[in-house]
Amino acid sequence: MEIELGKGKKVRRAYGFDEIALVQSIRTIDPEDVDTSTEIGGIKITAPIIASAMDSVVDPTTAALMSQYGGLGVINLQGIQTRYEDADAILDKIAAASREEYVQLMQKIYTEAVKPELLEKRIKQIKAKKGIAAISVTPQSAEEFGPIVEKAGADMIVIQATVVSTVHKSKNFKSLNLVKFCKSMKIPVVVGNCVTYDVAISLMETGVAAILVGIGPGAACTSRGVLGIGVPMATSIVDCAAARDAHFKKSGKYVSVIADGGMVVSGDICKAIACGADAVMIGSPLAKAKEAPGRGFHWGMATPNATLPRGTRIKVGTIGTLKEILLGPAKFDDGSQNFVGAIKTSMGTLGAETIKEMQKVEIVIAPSLLTEGKVFQKAQQLGMYK
Repeated sequence: MEIELGKGKKVRRAYGFDEIALVQSIRTIDPEDVDTSTEIGGIKITAPIIASAMDSVVDPTTAALMSQYGGLGVINLQGIQTRYEDADAILDKIAAASREEYVQLMQKIYTEAVKPELLEKRIKQIKAKKGIAAISVTPQSAEEFGPIVEKAGADMIVIQATVVSTVHKSKNFKSLNLVKFCKSMKIPVVVGNCVTYDVAISLMETGVAAILVGIGPGAACTSRGVLGIGVPMATSIVDCAAARDAHFKKSGKYVSVIADGGMVVSGDICKAIACGADAVMIGSPLAKAKEAPGRGFHWGMATPNATLPRGTRIKVGTIGTLKEILLGPAKFDDGSQNFVGAIKTSMGTLGAETIKEMQKVEIVIAPSLLTEGKVFQKAQQLGMYK
């Protein structure tokens, strides 16, 4: 329903995760009997959770661990891991930097050139640990690095930027032809980010295996403040899932929708799936893992931009191992651990046996969901209010 923002300007209401709630059905299922598996470009994962391609979240070790625990980790192939042989020394510098100096330090660190030999090395390190090698590059570098990573044994390539479109105009750079690129690659291509039905449809028509949905909701991202761009996640996922279903009906090809960012606790992940996501991509919740390369810190991919940084370094701390965060057992009561267990329990409670059934559960607008009856938690900073 359109609302008049002012004379001659119509707008519509959009919703975030905190404004919606999932509604029980007439049946329930034992959580151990639900199936949380999903498929992205022919790659099946038993947990619908993907670790963001951020230097504070994924390195070869955590990428392999994500695979071991049923998910998927995407490594940033234009980040610290491919610019420096000794990435750990650089990560130590970032963790030790003061609040006043870190932006300029980041900009300096990321001026080091990406080394093609490190692209191959990092992929082989993941494969040596029997992990799924999913890598991320920017649209400007896809044609250069795509053949290299495919030859090195990568299983998936993610082309990622703040916003990706199929109609790009530039006097300085040649636009990436997604149709041609997808046809040339023998591995699935994932592309993002987008937040609207029309853009999602246009991206799906290029032959990609999946799209990333979300602009600016990440904990360390400042794009919404710097650029003023974004659509709250619940609405953007629903719109892009509708595009997926329409595209499938027309073409017979299923393009997965991956909700990217804005999910802090397990309930957010459950809501994202209910809105239509086939999987979620998260960063800050996994940056809290003992094995995460960020050393208790987390930063956005656009933080080191040389002219207009659109990310910040936040302190997230360390709350447990990656296994505890993904599979439990949870040591905290705030939804920050045992994500897969929470997804299973939510699905069972809602009577959804599969991810596809979870996408069909009833949703209501519920702005009081997180505050109703929680006065003591809020006052004492417990549970949901830690």
